[in-house]
Amino acid sequence: MIDEFAKEYLHGDLREVREELVGKLDGPSEYDIRRPLTASGTNLLGLVKHLSLTEARYFGDVFGRPYPEPLPRWDDLEVRGRDMWATENETRAEIIAGYRRAWAHADATIAALPVDAPGHVPWWPRPNVMLFNVLVHVLTETNRHAGHADILRESLDGTSASEAHRTPEFWRSRHAEVERAAQAAREASTVD
Repeated sequence: MIDEFAKEYLHGDLREVREELVGKLDGPSEYDIRRPLTASGTNLLGLVKHLSLTEARYFGDVFGRPYPEPLPRWDDLEVRGRDMWATENETRAEIIAGYRRAWAHADATIAALPVDAPGHVPWWPRPNVMLFNVLVHVLTETNRHAGHADILRESLDGTSASEAHRTPEFWRSRHAEVERAAQAAREASTVD
């Protein structure tokens, strides 16, 4: 049986990871939070913008609680992927504020509905869901992108997710240790 404890537990984790993700935008320059850091163009500000749409959509229309701001249609292929980056006219502050508005709407939906409230996700293979399913999905999606943000931020300026627990010397030593192991594995694979 899924109960309200499960709902509160998942919701608490979601609130925590949201703050961690937004924290990744503190420090780097405007250019660094926007620039493509992978072949697909992934960047820090785009991850936050994308999750704004994710929360607005999943905790909005899915439960008959439309988000008050305009959203692109979920099946509009022309706009797919545009939520993954920020235009030059969108500011960091605007995107963070938009994410926080999406949180507030999502939090209101989560608070108002029981964990087994029915919803409908038309783009899923099994579209009839409960709030529990959507909470798990959005938490998973947010954690996934927070992990991306951890790696992107570390590649930008060396700031790591567990920085408070380790010194820069520790990380240099760890990097060298991992590099030695990779080289040894490469050499062993060429001998075979």
